[in-house]
Amino acid sequence: MSIDLSPIDKAKFVAAKRAAQYVESGMKVGLGTGSTASWLVKCLGEMVRDDGLKIQGVPTSSRTAALAREVGIEVISLDEAKWLDICIDGADEFDPNLNLIKGGGGAHLQEKIVATASDQMIVITDASKSVETLGAFPLPLEVIPFGWQTTKTIVEEALVGMDVLGRNVSLRMNGDAPYVTDEGNHILDLHLNRIGNARQLSLVLNQIPGVVENGLFIDICDAVVIGYGDGRAEVRDINNGTVDETKFDFLAEDNIFGDVAE
Repeated sequence: MSIDLSPIDKAKFVAAKRAAQYVESGMKVGLGTGSTASWLVKCLGEMVRDDGLKIQGVPTSSRTAALAREVGIEVISLDEAKWLDICIDGADEFDPNLNLIKGGGGAHLQEKIVATASDQMIVITDASKSVETLGAFPLPLEVIPFGWQTTKTIVEEALVGMDVLGRNVSLRMNGDAPYVTDEGNHILDLHLNRIGNARQLSLVLNQIPGVVENGLFIDICDAVVIGYGDGRAEVRDINNGTVDETKFDFLAEDNIFGDVAE
């Protein structure tokens, strides 16, 4: 890995490197989407190439699928896998109970399906994503294109009765056009600032016709691996109630991670 990596990229790398230690030959592995998850896919690709690791990966987006194939990971669908040993993914926010906001990359629907079809979910992230209360990061809401403006109005009305600080709802754009997910849907970003009762909000939002899935991951994550720019990786395991730390040394030699920084 290049020693010219920024502190944030080093943090992402060590988190991915530590999380890759959970993966063993023969496993079916859910592969997340986003810049941090890309590091994980590269780490696993190196293990496939250099260590003979044999896994099957179930990607959570077309972008991740392309990267996984590029680094030599066998890619299969969730229907082929049926159930996964582990899912490793990033997060936009996580709280002390390891509840998450995901979907900044627009793939939270597939990510939630894959995560809930896994024996365990490991989140890889950096310390900046740790919050006391979820909500500073806009909550993504995937909606079908048909009648999305009506769906948006109903969502705004529903937020009036919720324990949130903000209620601004915006359609995610991709240039001059609405952002389109892998499933052909749109995303509404809910700017809530603080979510007082994430479980209640998740249930209410998913009852609204036109809503496909929200980006709240409640009681799904088993452990968070937090990377730091100095090479430390901290693991917080919610099931065992443990916290442990690993230190990685950075070497000034080229390898497959040289082109991952995003």
